[in-house]
Amino acid sequence: MTVTVGTDTAKTRKTLTVGDQSVGYYSIQAATDAGLGDFSKLPAALKVVLENLLRFEDGGFSVSTDDIKAFSEWADKGGKNPREIAYRPARVLMQDFTGVPAVVDLAAMRDGIVALGGDAQQINPLNPVDLVIDHSVMIDEFGNPRAFQMNVDREYERNMERYQFLKWGQKAFENFRVVPPGTGICHQVNLEYLAQTVWTDKDQNGEEIAYPDTLVGTDSHTTMVNGLAVLGWGVGGIEAEAAMLGQPVSMLIPEVVGFELTGEMMEGTTGTDLVLKVVEMLREHGVVGKFVEFYGKGLDVLPLADRATIANMAPEYGATCGFFPIDGETLRYLRNTGRDEDRIALVEAYAKENGFWRDADYAPVYSSTLSLDMGTIVPAISGPKRPQDYIALTDAASAFGKYISGQREEKSAPREEKVEMAAEGGPVPTHHIPGDEGHHKSHAVEGEDYKLHDGSIVIASITSCTNTSNPYVMIGAGLVARKARELGLNRKPWVKTSLAPGSQVVSEYLEAADLQKDLDAIGFNLVGYGCTTCIGNSGPIQKELSDAITAGDLIATSVLSGNRNFEGRISPDVRANYLASPPLVVAYALAGDMNIDITKDALGQDKNGNDVFLKDIWPTAAEINELVEKTVTREAFMSKYADVFKGDDKWQAVEVTDSETYDWPASSTYVQNPPYFQGMSKDAGTIQNVKDAKVLAVLGDMVTTDHISPAGSFKDTTPAGQYLIERQVPVREFNSYGSRRGNHEVMMRGTFANIRIKNEMLDGVEGGYTKGPDGKQAAIFDAAMAHQENGTPLVIFAGEQYGAGSSRDWAAKGTALLGVKAVIAENFERIHRSNLVGMGVIPFEFTGGDTRKSLGLTGDETVSITGLDDVKPLQEMTAQITMADGTTKDITVKCRIDTAVEIEYIENGGVLHYVLRNLAKAA
Repeated sequence: MTVTVGTDTAKTRKTLTVGDQSVGYYSIQAATDAGLGDFSKLPAALKVVLENLLRFEDGGFSVSTDDIKAFSEWADKGGKNPREIAYRPARVLMQDFTGVPAVVDLAAMRDGIVALGGDAQQINPLNPVDLVIDHSVMIDEFGNPRAFQMNVDREYERNMERYQFLKWGQKAFENFRVVPPGTGICHQVNLEYLAQTVWTDKDQNGEEIAYPDTLVGTDSHTTMVNGLAVLGWGVGGIEAEAAMLGQPVSMLIPEVVGFELTGEMMEGTTGTDLVLKVVEMLREHGVVGKFVEFYGKGLDVLPLADRATIANMAPEYGATCGFFPIDGETLRYLRNTGRDEDRIALVEAYAKENGFWRDADYAPVYSSTLSLDMGTIVPAISGPKRPQDYIALTDAASAFGKYISGQREEKSAPREEKVEMAAEGGPVPTHHIPGDEGHHKSHAVEGEDYKLHDGSIVIASITSCTNTSNPYVMIGAGLVARKARELGLNRKPWVKTSLAPGSQVVSEYLEAADLQKDLDAIGFNLVGYGCTTCIGNSGPIQKELSDAITAGDLIATSVLSGNRNFEGRISPDVRANYLASPPLVVAYALAGDMNIDITKDALGQDKNGNDVFLKDIWPTAAEINELVEKTVTREAFMSKYADVFKGDDKWQAVEVTDSETYDWPASSTYVQNPPYFQGMSKDAGTIQNVKDAKVLAVLGDMVTTDHISPAGSFKDTTPAGQYLIERQVPVREFNSYGSRRGNHEVMMRGTFANIRIKNEMLDGVEGGYTKGPDGKQAAIFDAAMAHQENGTPLVIFAGEQYGAGSSRDWAAKGTALLGVKAVIAENFERIHRSNLVGMGVIPFEFTGGDTRKSLGLTGDETVSITGLDDVKPLQEMTAQITMADGTTKDITVKCRIDTAVEIEYIENGGVLHYVLRNLAKAA
């Protein structure tokens, strides 16, 4: 490979020639030579942001010389210089749950721009957008060879309106591509195919230029691609739409936490075990709003698949991203996954020339550091409610026992009841449950010869991009299945098992390794290519099991190879959820019970009645590596991604109209024209003060976006269910909240409707309830509409980490449409705070030690906040709280409108209103 470098006329622009290709690029060294500062000690993750500013400064995009100098000052100040900058990612990634409402908004903006006298064609993505349909397949059928096709057929039946709409969007908008259903999960498709590490495109002068591949995505796990040295993170759909339409991402130069990895993984451990420990450590360290960059000699032996697993779970450890610099392993992965050889050569040359390459001398400045010897990693799981709740596998059974005791004591439940005999009339056999003498409960299952009890595993799912992108753990799961099958073991009959790979390549190598038939034999048949269980699309469990769980008030469990295990997320029948590696998911399906210590208790008996233990079926690293080397090939990736945008016959048969604006079908319960831009004036107003607002909810710590806007199924008794019933939609066709995000009427009714959310205004009540204007208990939606009718604004009070979890914009959209003007919390997770601002809802944080608890809030108060018409970023303000008895208390709160442009967003009523008005004025 021949590399030459030439100088261009711009002060930081140079020309890079690699073999036969010659491209322009913006040189960080040239910026130093031009006297802008010393950037040699910047972490690679920040150099990506710096290059972005260098490139857009040359194009006149409101980037100043001081913005660039601030990066040198960041290093001089030990990794801290929170200056506001305007960052412009190269592209946008979407999935269909968050993508549908984004395309709905774009379609509505076309109507809006026309109403303001503009041209519909002004609303087009300026940056490339890829939307991958991966969130819609549900596991209705499982455990048989027909499962995949039957689930696909049901997916199209349920979602045809949405798919017609997305296909219209692909046709109507420029720079917008759709990856059809049944292809894979967006993050895995991004990692394996879309991402290039170094991007090339025409610049503002029409000349070919190379620059770091960057993106934002409408899913929090967009961070996965940071394992391939592609800087990306999740944003809400509204922020992504703004980025599509040319708006920069307004951000502060972040701190970068350096995470040193040393040593090597031990025999019997997996990348999942490693990432669960990393999540625990970084949550404890505190990385919200920060970049994390991984470095150290341990990277020399860490496969990119494991890096991607760690990067994927950045939302779980709270960071904006978890970045891995470019090195030899990056190039190996690009080659093995079928990337073009010229591109791979460019990546290497560009990284080395522009200071992005990690070599033995790589030693940047970090804001803070921590270190982990990978030789200390042990098999582990996390649960039962949060990804950071790390448990060594040896402690899993005892930890579950303590959890059950705590739950039962909390409910003051009686000791285990005597239960009815099985339907056949005979006694119901069950094994001894450790600790059963105290807090465990059990219940017979009608028509079956077993009991369910606290800890029965009713769902075991190999799911999610987090782990199914990693061939080492997938091959490992297949080998566990093979060894179990050879010994005559099978899943327990009450366990719903499923295999949902993140891409078709996984099936290709499982078939090539002859492992799929072993997985099939113990119930892990292919159910679809998509997120499935990880996002709550686990589908119904057997009715008799569900009935037994309800009748016995049992704490049933799930084990999944996903990244999220929040309450109410996985299944309405499951209270405790555990994250585990795919091989452990298989093992737990064989055990069927969280009370069993699978490190030493028997998982079952072989054909001869002998006990079989985990060690008997666990593969060696050599066995796994041999099959990975043999079956995970460049040819497999090239074959499966050859026609990635084509889709199957079903997708090709989807018919759409050819029109610039969307003809909103009045009868659709999936896609409706949202009210955001209807009747909008050409000019923005001032920010309105909060005056005499009523409290809609008082919420605790770690209220996630799943609590605020659930994605899963819902019943006909809920406001959303009643809305559909009134429109003659049968319960079987309800689908999920996530699939109906194109209809604001459903989503408003689903806001704060998670079955496990607890509004502290009510005593001991779970679910989406509050006090209405009359003081009586009511559904949150009904109460909010009553307050709106009275012209009463609303506020929310909350605890720590408000809005953790998924980047779903409906958690903010629903909040806004319910009439909430402000959310006052102890602190916010990054994406949700941004989404609230993007929808015109103002976030505030308590200061001075005040909390909802210290103030004794009951929800009967009213709140006023003045001075918002002249607010400054991060300004401290006075909130006056009028108590139920008429007394008042003034507290100081920090306004979390963080930047000057966010003030403009709020003045306009949201970021999309801001963009639309600017486009209308430019017309």
